[in-house]
Amino acid sequence: MTEQQQEHQFVIPPMPEAPPLVPPAAPKDRRVLRAALRWTAAVVVFAVAGTGTAYGITQMKRSDVPGLATASDGRWDYPEITRAPLPSGSPGPFAADNKAIAHYADQRALVLPAPKGAKADASLRGTDGWLPTKTFLAQYADPDDRKALGQKLTDDGLRHIAARGWTTPDGTRTRIYLLQFGTAIVADELFSPGLISYDSPVYALAGAEATTYDDAIKDGILAVNVKASAYDEDKPYGAEQVRQAYLSAGDTLGLIVQSRKGGAKEVPFQQTVTLQSQLLG
Repeated sequence: MTEQQQEHQFVIPPMPEAPPLVPPAAPKDRRVLRAALRWTAAVVVFAVAGTGTAYGITQMKRSDVPGLATASDGRWDYPEITRAPLPSGSPGPFAADNKAIAHYADQRALVLPAPKGAKADASLRGTDGWLPTKTFLAQYADPDDRKALGQKLTDDGLRHIAARGWTTPDGTRTRIYLLQFGTAIVADELFSPGLISYDSPVYALAGAEATTYDDAIKDGILAVNVKASAYDEDKPYGAEQVRQAYLSAGDTLGLIVQSRKGGAKEVPFQQTVTLQSQLLG
């Protein structure tokens, strides 16, 4: 596999190890010998399939991918997801020769697509796919916070915001925002301590003024080189329960917000954060 192919592959859980094999007894006739040879061939095929899984992942249906399939535990049915194309000659964000840790792909193509059956949120389409900063800031509860964060984004050289939102049939509303800055250093400093502290966001979202740190969003479910800090709204919930996660990936910061009347479910939230991290990583 070429280096470019490797850049465009998602990391998936390793194949389970084959159980220990008990060597067959010495064949007493040709039928036993043929059976032993068939068993050996099957083991070889299993081993070859294991080494080829990462290469062939983009050719598989999402229902075949461990951890990402739509299942009875409430995971959403996302369409097949591939990384955004890079301009010719440009490295991936975490390639060894990308000293700036910059995303050269179009940010609008890095936003996670909606799952099947969801209705798109037209308010997040923006102009030519770029969201006005004031629309992003409008989700924060306190007017003073909106003003302070808006000034911070200006001072830190915010380039643009790409966004997407949708509502699934069960009433869950999802909003995803990607904010790109001039350098990875600026973005990382804004991530923490600018936007998040360990146990709470710096700026409260509307409807989620009190939150608790969500330790279910761990490094193990995120793409390598992507950081995240997530929070759940404290009970008693308002009109909806709100879940939120801030992500940091090189020169880009992400915010994922999910809310639902009666309770925002944990599984689709984790799935959404995981897949978005893979598109950024």
